[in-house]
This record gives sequence, structure tokens and C-alpha cells, in this order.
Amino acid sequence: MDTMFIAPTATSPEVDFRFAEDELWLKGESFPENAAAFYLPVIESLRAYLDQRRDACIRVHVALAYFNSSSTKMLFTLFDALDQAAQAGNRVELHWYYDAEDETIQEFGEELRLDFQALTFIEHPELPA
Repeated sequence: MDTMFIAPTATSPEVDFRFAEDELWLKGESFPENAAAFYLPVIESLRAYLDQRRDACIRVHVALAYFNSSSTKMLFTLFDALDQAAQAGNRVELHWYYDAEDETIQEFGEELRLDFQALTFIEHPELPA
């Protein structure tokens, strides 16, 4: 399992999971018409990858400028899988990127920090280029 790449669209984020490098990126905006249809294959691939990792340092970068409520539910499922991997002995760094003026995304990151305490949460108050 080397990579999973899904190009961004106007309504769905870029998914760039470089499994061989333990580097995972979600970037863009997320409000697909059917969030479950978009995210379930991503989550299934992530879980298959995580099942193979032991004592790894996994870096997860999330730079979503916007996401709707149905995407939020799927993101929580994704973060739960990562939290379980961290509880199983992996180091999972969650790099949370947001626009410093966007309180909603910043507050969501703070909620993630509280809900998924096994993750090493690293806040970045700027979106990557």
C-alpha cells in the first residue's frame, strides 16, 4: 500500500495519503453531495493501512478551509480510527491548519484535541499554499 490520491473538486478535498511515508494530507473544501460515498473508501484504506502499522510515527495534515455537517461526521470517523491507532502504540501527529481569522475551524480543532487525546495535536494558524 503506497499511496491514495484523489484530486480535489469544487466540493471535495484533495486526499494525498502517502502510506509508505506515513504522511497523510486532506486539503481544500469538503461539502460533497454524498459525504459517506466520498469518505468511506478513504476511511477503509486508512484503516487497512493502520492495521499494518506498529510503533510508527504517522503525520496527518488537515487543511480544510470549509466542511459541512455531513463531512464533519465522516471526519470524526476518520479521526477515531487515527486515535485508536495512537492508543495501539503508534505516534499520530495531527497537524490542524486553519485561517487565523476563521474561529469556526479553529474551535473545531480544539474540539478534536479534547475528543481524541491519544493524538499529538499540532495547531497551525495558517493554511498551506
